[in-house]
Amino acid sequence: MVMRVVYATYPSLAQAEAAGRRIVGARLAACANILPSMVSIYQWEGAMERAEEVVLLLKTTPELASGVVEAVRADHPYEVPAVFILPVEGGNPAFLDWIAAETVAHSA
Repeated sequence: MVMRVVYATYPSLAQAEAAGRRIVGARLAACANILPSMVSIYQWEGAMERAEEVVLLLKTTPELASGVVEAVRADHPYEVPAVFILPVEGGNPAFLDWIAAETVAHSA
């Protein structure tokens, strides 16, 4: 079974957790993992930037992945949020079945 992970960054743990709760609560994703304390270095509007950020990983189905991206974008504090879809192939079949069962597209 093929699954998707939606990757997004947030400026704070509280904002990432709020987004994760909202998206999992809407059953667009089965699970949200939050990885705190990441440092990002990037160019923005001609200047070198450094930011402390949080990574939010959302586990979902291929059918719902675009909806998860839109849900992240809907209330994200960044002008241009880092959010993209990663394909996942293989893994623990029972876990992948759980993801499918916990999301809207596959719920009874």
